[in-house]
Amino acid sequence: MTTGTEQGVLCAPRRPQAGAVGVSSAYGTFGELLQGALPDRAEGDFLVTLPIARWATATFRTSDDPATLEVVPRHKKKALRLVSMILADLPSPVGGRLTIDSTLPEGKGLASSSADLVATARAVGNALGVAMPPRRIEVYLARIEPTDGVLYPGIVAFQHRSVRLLARLGSLPPMAVVSVDEGGAVDTVDFNRIPKPFTAAHKSEYADLLERLSDAVAHHDLAAVGAVATRSAQLNQMLRHKWALAPLLDVCRDAGGLGIVTSHSGTTLGILLDPADPAYPHRLAATAQACEELTGNVTVYRTLSFPEMG
Repeated sequence: MTTGTEQGVLCAPRRPQAGAVGVSSAYGTFGELLQGALPDRAEGDFLVTLPIARWATATFRTSDDPATLEVVPRHKKKALRLVSMILADLPSPVGGRLTIDSTLPEGKGLASSSADLVATARAVGNALGVAMPPRRIEVYLARIEPTDGVLYPGIVAFQHRSVRLLARLGSLPPMAVVSVDEGGAVDTVDFNRIPKPFTAAHKSEYADLLERLSDAVAHHDLAAVGAVATRSAQLNQMLRHKWALAPLLDVCRDAGGLGIVTSHSGTTLGILLDPADPAYPHRLAATAQACEELTGNVTVYRTLSFPEMG
């Protein structure tokens, strides 16, 4: 049995052996179904995840030389910092090599950094024989950057700035996201430093949207989910304007899509489609063609479903 505290010394059941290997993965999220701020909360900023079938996989191999600590690719500095923090909490010094493989594009608002970090924490824990429950991971990540709630299965409301779970909403049937990228990249840390001009009326609307979204997820009402996501994308224009939103709304309406989902702090946005719809093949082809004509690029993502959550 492993023991340890959230911020104290981590106690492994054995001294880590050189060459011990831990592997773990974490999925990304296509932007957020909803992101804003709630009234009457010290930490009102929140987001709601939309898990997608793209992953970051971390592999950590221990070394008996504590001076040896490296990451591949070398630019994954945040993941390396996380490893250093975890190893610093061990009673005995340990080194190692972290390798990250990811199918998530960086700087686009798909939680690539969060997935890297969650996969890294779990992989290091596996290699060391140390439990890494969500709350322990949250404590580490809060010292690095605002984080998406990808360490929890299903769709969750998450306080990304304080890195705490707000609520588990459940799971949805699979959807397709026909996505466009406006180009460039966004630094999540810099974005979250931007003052949010939310009024009391905005916060009240976000609270209503969260309630509507919670009910929609509980009842697997994809149309209602799409309506909330669309409104959140529109509200986010005051923080990060996306020129493609207005024409995509027209494409979504013409193709019979469910709604628009955006990466509130990224460069991507997409049209939600229901694969169970008999007209799905036609809607997918029409939507993809229109998106390609609009921006010169299109990518189709698949959302993850978690049947065990009901």
